[in-house]
Amino acid sequence: MANHKSAEKRARQTERRNEINSRNRGALRTQIKKLRTAIAEGDRATAQSILTATMSLIDKSIQKGILHQNAAARHKSRLTASVNGMSS
Repeated sequence: MANHKSAEKRARQTERRNEINSRNRGALRTQIKKLRTAIAEGDRATAQSILTATMSLIDKSIQKGILHQNAAARHKSRLTASVNGMSS
């Protein structure tokens, strides 16, 4: 429990930041799941359109500090390879 004024403020800031980070992380995970579902269903056109939105969200997640740059690159690479590997 925070006893000092500065510690109480930091606790409030951490709570707010944690909520924002959780929301952003959840949105990213949902978008990736949508793309993986489209890939599993074999719908190439839908997967292509979702891929661009997913790439954008992954890049934004790097800027927001939600995802490490290397982890983001790994996600992008694997998702792109999955979409490109689909039969047309």
